[in-house]
Amino acid sequence: MKAILLLVALLSPILGGIVYGIERKLKARMQNRMGPPLLQPFYDFFKLADKRALQIHSFHSLMGIAFFVAAWFAVFALLVGPNILVAVFLHVLALLFFTAGGFSVKSPYSVMGALRELAHILAAEPILVFAVIALYLTTGSWDIEGILSSGKVPLFEMPLLFAALVLTIPIVLKRSPFDISEAHQEIIGGAEIEYSGIFYEAVYTAKWLEYIFIGTLIFLFGGSNYLIGFLLVALTFLLVWLIDNSTTRLTVHHMMKFAWGVLLPLAAFNVFWIAIWR
Repeated sequence: MKAILLLVALLSPILGGIVYGIERKLKARMQNRMGPPLLQPFYDFFKLADKRALQIHSFHSLMGIAFFVAAWFAVFALLVGPNILVAVFLHVLALLFFTAGGFSVKSPYSVMGALRELAHILAAEPILVFAVIALYLTTGSWDIEGILSSGKVPLFEMPLLFAALVLTIPIVLKRSPFDISEAHQEIIGGAEIEYSGIFYEAVYTAKWLEYIFIGTLIFLFGGSNYLIGFLLVALTFLLVWLIDNSTTRLTVHHMMKFAWGVLLPLAAFNVFWIAIWR
């Protein structure tokens, strides 16, 4: 098991790119288009490697690379680390690196995107913390191997929290109706706009790692039943892509109200109810 998890962690950028390719293909079919090839993300990756990087300043470029490195460390911590709660903190750190890079340039689009990125962090990360706590309460383990071998299915004990987690994924992945920090029609990509060449490649690839990170959390709610875990991941991503295709972007205020007024109380209630009942 440890060897398989380590292999998945090592290959997570490639696996994330494949998931992104599937997303682009399925979303195109939902829109009655042919869509790009499944491997288009990797074609884009090599195309970016050939482009000349226009560097604003060294700190901005460093934050783009740090975003990718920290995101990969977060995946490693989740899959092979001793404590999955550390993985969530590393995930926050990765996003803060990206945000710092956005704030470090004078572009109003980049600064506005960085401000909105902070709102995404405040909206989504507390629910991810509750999800990890829920996994511990139901399985008695902070370790992924302990969760998968616990003999339990956390979904059955934490259905409300799982629903909150699923509805948080569009915030984490910046998908409609919560594609607020990128908003290509409004701020042209937000905090990533001033990156180019290999530095944008780091940011681009770091986003693939988000699929593996959030997909693993979803899978863990299947516990010892791997079939349920795989079904949860597949159905969750399909639902997120359907929502992305059928909704328009909300404002940052709507996002915060939804996250803190609906999702967070839902998650907290389920966690506290299980903790007290036990």
